[in-house]
Amino acid sequence: MDLGLKGKVAVITGGTVGIGLAVAEGLAAEGAHVVLVGRKADRAHEEATRIAGLHGVEAIAIPADIATSAGCDAVIAGASEKFGGVDILINNAGTGSNETIEEAEDAKWQFYWDLHVMAAVRLARGFVPTMRQRGGGVVLNNASICAVQPLWYEPIYNTTKAALMMFSKTLANEVVKDNIRVNTINPGLVLTPDWVKTAKQIAGESGYEAHLQSVADEAGGMKRFATPEELANFFVFLCSNKASYSTGSTYFVDGGWLKTV
Repeated sequence: MDLGLKGKVAVITGGTVGIGLAVAEGLAAEGAHVVLVGRKADRAHEEATRIAGLHGVEAIAIPADIATSAGCDAVIAGASEKFGGVDILINNAGTGSNETIEEAEDAKWQFYWDLHVMAAVRLARGFVPTMRQRGGGVVLNNASICAVQPLWYEPIYNTTKAALMMFSKTLANEVVKDNIRVNTINPGLVLTPDWVKTAKQIAGESGYEAHLQSVADEAGGMKRFATPEELANFFVFLCSNKASYSTGSTYFVDGGWLKTV
């Protein structure tokens, strides 16, 4: 199936590991050129070189901390200089939190707000004008099931991901006239390196797999973690011409974890 992505230019934040890297791989496999954004320069350049060689596309790395205004500016400038603009923006970078509302200081709230919300705002503000000039585009925001079904131990994550979901809907309404489609994906359990790292810290090398299975069992539904590639397939589809009538929506890719309709 031709997804119509050949020659498109995609920026993926958090694109050097986990979900973001899988999305970059999926887009490159369809012939899209990719911009991998991550904080670790060596890893970003290594993955970009590997993807370019494997898929025969242009792949570049832009090391940047997008939780800062300067980092977002660097991404916008770098991608625009190389490609003259982009067709796809994947706002994927993010991380979980662990706190109580009573104990968390303002600085922690501000960091997550900048990472999960303001990065998406700043990058959309920078790239939407060139999408408009190119005749349209796609913005996908990676939020979380926690945006609507909060976990007790990460109120900051829950709140900022809910705000990202609302930003996505509002942006969709604003740019629909420009043939720019904006959607949100709310993943459930995805087996990223962060999950494995945390599980090993909790249960050790010999017990982390059982710990992860217990997490999946508690979630219910399919009672397993998705692979990053399974989630990436959905991202790639929503970037494609096959999803041409989809905008302003939120899609749950959670293996049945969501408890409501």
